[in-house]
Amino acid sequence: MQIPSLLKITIVFTLCVILMGAYTRLSDAGLGCPDWPGCYGMLKVPSQAHELSQVQTTFPGHEVEPKKAWLEMIHRYIAGALGLLVLLIFILCLKKDEAPKKLPGLIALLIVFQAALGMWTVTMKLMPVVVMSHLIGGFSLIALLLLLYLRTKPLRIPGGDAVARKLAPLALICLGVLILQIIIGGWTSSNYAALACTTLPICEGDWYNNLKLAQAFNPFQGEHDTYEFGVLDYASRMTIHVVHRFWAVVTVAMLFWLAFKLYQQSQSSLLKRSALLLVLLVCLQVALGISNVVLHLPLGVAVSHNAGAALLLLNLVFINYALWRKA
Repeated sequence: MQIPSLLKITIVFTLCVILMGAYTRLSDAGLGCPDWPGCYGMLKVPSQAHELSQVQTTFPGHEVEPKKAWLEMIHRYIAGALGLLVLLIFILCLKKDEAPKKLPGLIALLIVFQAALGMWTVTMKLMPVVVMSHLIGGFSLIALLLLLYLRTKPLRIPGGDAVARKLAPLALICLGVLILQIIIGGWTSSNYAALACTTLPICEGDWYNNLKLAQAFNPFQGEHDTYEFGVLDYASRMTIHVVHRFWAVVTVAMLFWLAFKLYQQSQSSLLKRSALLLVLLVCLQVALGISNVVLHLPLGVAVSHNAGAALLLLNLVFINYALWRKA
């Protein structure tokens, strides 16, 4: 199989891993298995009588919840398969003289670090800074895989679209704005702050006088037996939620402006389509965000919100690559 074809499969697979991770987290199944990489010391979820008896001996006080445990293990299985795909890509790139070498190496290191973060997520009992880092690692991985794909299968934009290339700095700023919004979103989710505000457009009550920025964004939240369901007080969670909404407004405005300028100035039909797709994805993401609040975080909508963020990131990575690359 050619490297570009394998990369396309791996990008789709990575998106599936991200969504499965979101589904597991939002189903409160992040601690479905209290150990790593197995589940109660086994390669599958224990179900037989002798296995459950062993669990009581090895993990006293724990009760196996099959649904949550299987969600966690399925996520680990597909994440392990993704690791093998990344390793295969790295080996193929090393063997082909014309293939990039540094970027595949970086991606391979990232997948190893992601595995470590997955372990720490469990062993540190869903510590928010670890959970958020694991989420950001997944988004970083899919972005770098797309970048590698674009480098192994060059774009066909005549002349590099010299007119649109003037928008490259704006596109890079927009990418940074989006990445920050994804990070804030990860912090919102890992601190169980998604429903800290249940009204629109901002928040109920005297929210302004109850903002606690220092506490809300302090990565060190003390030692706790578990961080499941969050350890911050309401004011801190509300602060996180409000910041996520305000930065969402900035993000939407910046991405709309980039899409407008790109569609207006680009001579490439490919970039024009990317601009239209950017508008569509932003509108979809806003609708999903509002739905999360109005419908009180339904699982399907919340997972789709993660998918929307990943697709927005991929679109902006593509736009930046097209604008910054040499003609």
